[in-house]
Amino acid sequence: MQFLSNLDWLAFIRVIIDLLAVLLLVYLMLALSSDRRTLLMVRGFIILLILLAVSDRFNLRLLEFILDKLLIGAAVAIAVMLQPELRRFLEQLGSGKFDVLLSPVKAKLNDTLADSLVDEMMEAVVELSQNRTGALIIIETGEPIDERDFSVPGVAIDAKLSKELLQTIFQTNTLLHDGAVWVREDRVLAAGVILPISERAASREIGTRHRAAMGITDRVSNCFCVVVSEETGSIAIAENGKLDRPLASSKLREILEQKLAPERNITLAQRVSRFRLIWKWLRLDKLVNKLLKRNLSVKK
Repeated sequence: MQFLSNLDWLAFIRVIIDLLAVLLLVYLMLALSSDRRTLLMVRGFIILLILLAVSDRFNLRLLEFILDKLLIGAAVAIAVMLQPELRRFLEQLGSGKFDVLLSPVKAKLNDTLADSLVDEMMEAVVELSQNRTGALIIIETGEPIDERDFSVPGVAIDAKLSKELLQTIFQTNTLLHDGAVWVREDRVLAAGVILPISERAASREIGTRHRAAMGITDRVSNCFCVVVSEETGSIAIAENGKLDRPLASSKLREILEQKLAPERNITLAQRVSRFRLIWKWLRLDKLVNKLLKRNLSVKK
């Protein structure tokens, strides 16, 4: 009780508000993009901020001077690299669309479209596997992928996805069979896409397609890849830079149905695993829901 009576409540409230404001700022910075490299850059920037605060607290002037200059350079670099995301963020902030900034992204597929997409994908992949025809399909699961994440963006197609289209593209006598097929919702955006090769240590049994699938999913978190081996016909799934193989057709259907399920809520807490702990501990989901409801009631 003596401790509570001596506590400066005004200063304590200021500290709490300061911490919540910093957490909100970190959330908005991380929500700018789901790209894995962007998240790592933002995390590095936050670490530099923490080190600068520590050096200032312990009066380490030389270290503080160096970190201050590093932060200026890092801030400029992040602003240049995230120019489209920052522009979108400032537009939404200026127009007062706070619900867009805080609300999760929902998938655009409805039940019928999702079931049809899974069926077409399954039939195509199973036949390619039986014929031992190599294939690599990259499928978006959230925000659109930036073409700059590809080594070569490939040839634009923008056609409705079908098993016939996929089987035709991956035939060995076609010009586009060596690259990947880029799928968004029920559309094939491009074929012959060249993906970055993973630098992770992997089994010598896997080929270039598998390494490319690992490379793009390691770089971009809002996608996964379906790979069919040309040598063995085995099916694999790549996600977050990791390869799951071999897969039975029943397991592949289960994964596709889960990944392409309609009305998925893709939140920052789901995209960034370490942020999930802070999210749950502070119950920020309830706070965000209250803000969204209040904002909607004001609009009405």
